[in-house]
Amino acid sequence: MSLHKDQLLARIASRDAVVAIVGLGYVGLPLAMEFANAGFRVIGYDVSERVCALLNRGESHIQDVAAAQVAGHVAAGRFVATTDPARLGDADAISIAVPTPLSKTRDPDMTYVNAATATVVAHAHAGQVIVLESTTYPGTTREVILPALAQAGFAVGEDVFLAFSPERVDPGNPVYHTKNTPKVVGGTTPACTEVASALYAACIDTIVPVSCTETAELVKLLENTFRSVNIGLVNEIAIVCDKLGVDVWEVIDAAATKPFGFMKFTPGPGIGGHCIPLDPHYLAWKMRTLNYKTRFIDLASEINAGMPDYVVEKVARALNDDRKAVNGSRVLVLGVAYKRDIDDMRESPALDIIRLLEQRGATVAYHDPHVPSFREGDHEMHGVALTPAALAEADAVVIVTEHRAIDWQLVVDHAGLVVDTRNATHGTHPGRARVIALAEGRPAAAGVA
Repeated sequence: MSLHKDQLLARIASRDAVVAIVGLGYVGLPLAMEFANAGFRVIGYDVSERVCALLNRGESHIQDVAAAQVAGHVAAGRFVATTDPARLGDADAISIAVPTPLSKTRDPDMTYVNAATATVVAHAHAGQVIVLESTTYPGTTREVILPALAQAGFAVGEDVFLAFSPERVDPGNPVYHTKNTPKVVGGTTPACTEVASALYAACIDTIVPVSCTETAELVKLLENTFRSVNIGLVNEIAIVCDKLGVDVWEVIDAAATKPFGFMKFTPGPGIGGHCIPLDPHYLAWKMRTLNYKTRFIDLASEINAGMPDYVVEKVARALNDDRKAVNGSRVLVLGVAYKRDIDDMRESPALDIIRLLEQRGATVAYHDPHVPSFREGDHEMHGVALTPAALAEADAVVIVTEHRAIDWQLVVDHAGLVVDTRNATHGTHPGRARVIALAEGRPAAAGVA
């Protein structure tokens, strides 16, 4: 039995352990709040001076974390944000929650993980548990962090404890959040799994231990690959329905009445967020290194990535029916966040739709109640108010994100042409607008007398 393990488990159980979170974004900040809620002292480390200053003032930059919660923990001394990496040496437990983007060639960009690893290892000490939460390819924990700790002279599983536990954050979800979403934990040794599981069990309702870090890493990739493939399937069904003249929403709703063997997914203008558009590529990349082609993943990615083009072509055909060209038309995009009722724009299909419309010569404006302005590269846009005049002046209105805060009856009452990619106008009363669905159903044939 490891003395360091016994002491660390005792400190976790008594809430004397100090927890550090590396990365205070959509994953790290909610996790920091849960540890603080459970009675731990929490050090939040981030390279952004702006983020740390804001949090230390008791404010929040994450929609799902209330400023009052941050302010309460700051005032009580349970949470502090810092840009000083030396503070990590004060921690008994460190959770790494940094971004893992893809390069332009769709290969994993490990810049943030490598930098976080170097920082954590430089300040590591015996009797510490280190957990990677960033989504990545299977093998990362064992191939990147384990050797760094070993090179620093630590015996993993004896001196320090290393594990992987995938984040499962679903921004804007009103039911499932960090505390009540089951937490998968896989260590590099059984002792590592035991310690990491005890750490998370102190603030999360359900812990799911697995045999190793590779299993835990692959769990997250399976979850989001499952979603990507099924969204790709239903997006293709939408295109099929459009060509057949069948209402795809009616098909899906009817299929969903089957109480077994079917799970409802809905089509849309593409996929967004940090997870679903990116995570399957970590697995595809890893398999390419093993000379295996992940055909389902690649095909789903191709279909999903093509949906913004499909939507823009829908807009072009609809404008053509009105004897208008895309070039010179005024297009109002409704919703630029990647899903409804949040402000997260990461990988949002709206960005592609706006870019494609502008490339065709359209003048594009947008409205999003959660995103007043945004910048992508050198391109900066500011939202417009959703007024009857703004709707009437647009040659086409494109619904990309179905925020509940948008008055869809107002849209159909005052717009002339609406391309609805989310079925947001379903249930509204007939208005002035001609509404074009993602997949158009033909009117029912008249009966024969």
